[in-house]
Amino acid sequence: MAAVSLSVSTVTPLGDRVFVKVAEAEEKTAGGIILPDNAKEKPQVGEIVAVGPGKRNDDGSRQAPEVKIGDKVLYSKYAGTDIKLGNDDYVLLSEKDILAVVA
Repeated sequence: MAAVSLSVSTVTPLGDRVFVKVAEAEEKTAGGIILPDNAKEKPQVGEIVAVGPGKRNDDGSRQAPEVKIGDKVLYSKYAGTDIKLGNDDYVLLSEKDILAVVA
């Protein structure tokens, strides 16, 4: 079996899935306490870097995704598949797991 080299440019989500670059976890609390790695919460915010073609309807047509590349989104805490590429964390989500687009 040949090895596959993954990078952001080689990942194309299928169906209604989106590929999201996870935002960096907070290093400090609001009070200024530095958090160790095991105390940091997994961020639920990220930027969309790739979008699938959309959900297929019963009649075979595609429903265009509501989000686009570059959107910053808030997603469900336990949703998707975590992927690490280089030093960056990504998550592959179904569009239905996106809760909101944030400004």
